[in-house]
Amino acid sequence: MSSPTGPDNGLPVRMPRPRRPGRHRRPEPAVAPEGAPALVLAVPGTPSSATRSLAEETLSIARSELPGLDARIGFTDGDDEEFPTIRAALTSAVADRATRIRYAREAREMSAATADGTASEETEAPVAAPAREEEDDGLPAVVVPLLAGPDAAQLRRIRQEVLGSGSGAELTDVLGPHPLLAEAVHVRLSEAGLARADRARLFTVATAADGIILATVGGEEAVQAAGITGMLLAARLAVPVLAAALDDEGAIQHTAEQLRGSGSQNLAVAPCLIGPEIADGLLEAAAQEAGCSAAEPLGAYPALGKLVASTFAAKAGIAQPEAARQQGMPVR
Repeated sequence: MSSPTGPDNGLPVRMPRPRRPGRHRRPEPAVAPEGAPALVLAVPGTPSSATRSLAEETLSIARSELPGLDARIGFTDGDDEEFPTIRAALTSAVADRATRIRYAREAREMSAATADGTASEETEAPVAAPAREEEDDGLPAVVVPLLAGPDAAQLRRIRQEVLGSGSGAELTDVLGPHPLLAEAVHVRLSEAGLARADRARLFTVATAADGIILATVGGEEAVQAAGITGMLLAARLAVPVLAAALDDEGAIQHTAEQLRGSGSQNLAVAPCLIGPEIADGLLEAAAQEAGCSAAEPLGAYPALGKLVASTFAAKAGIAQPEAARQQGMPVR
C-alpha cells in the first residue's frame, strides 16, 4: 500500500501532475470588460421574423464567445418598433452603456467609502472619481455588418445610419473572406448532398458536384473577396471553384459555361451569403438558368457568431476570442 506522502515498500510513487494548458485545450473565453462598447449587428435586407431569428441566434453565439457582451440588432430597413433601425439600436445601446457606467462608478465609490469607514452624509466623493469619467469618453458602440463580403450599397446605408445617429460608434469591416466562411459553405454543400462532409473519409456522394460556383452580391469587389474564400473551399473539396455575382445578370450562367468548358459536368451554386442580403427568388432563378443545383445560404451557422465576436473584439480593442486565432488568420 502507498500513501500520498510515500509508499510503504520504499518504492517511489508517481503522483499526478497538474495538466498544462496546450493547443488542444480550449481556453477560458474572453470576457467583455466593464465599460466595453456595445455591439450592434447591422442586418441588411427586408426585416422579417426569420431574419430576426437568424440575427438573434448569431448574437447568442457571439455572447457565448464574449460573456458579458451587450449585443443588439439593428435593421437597415427597420421601422423603429418591431424591427429597430440601426440608428435606434445605437441610441438605445449608448444610453444603456452610460447608465451602466454611472451605476458601476457609484457602486465603487460607495464600496470605497465604506471600506474607509467614512460612509456618512458629509462624506465627499473619492478623489479617483474624476478619473472614472474617462470611461465615458471611450468607444460607445461597434457596428458589425451581417455581411459575408463587401457590398458597397449596403455598407453605404449602414455607414449613413451610424453617422446619422451621432453616437460616435465605429463600423467594422464585413466578415469575409475568412477560412470559417469556407467551412460554412462546405457544410451547406454537404447538407444538400453536393459534397462530402469530410474529405478525409473514404466515401463519395453520388450527387457530389465536380465544380462549384460561389455566388455573392455586391459587384466586382465582392466577387474578388469571394474568390479568396473560393480558393479555401477548393482546397477543402479538391474541385474547381469560381466566384460570380448573383446580382450581375448572366454571370452565374457564364461561370457555369466556364466550368463545363474545363471538364466539370455536375455543377452546384453555393452562396457565400448569409441570407438577408439576397433578394427573394434570385438564387433559385440563377441556378435554374445555369442548370445547376443549389445549396442553402450560410444562415445562422455557428462560425458566423464567432466571426461577429472576433470582428467586434478587434475593433473594440478587446482580447480576441480563440476562434480567430485557431484559424491562423487575423480578423479585420
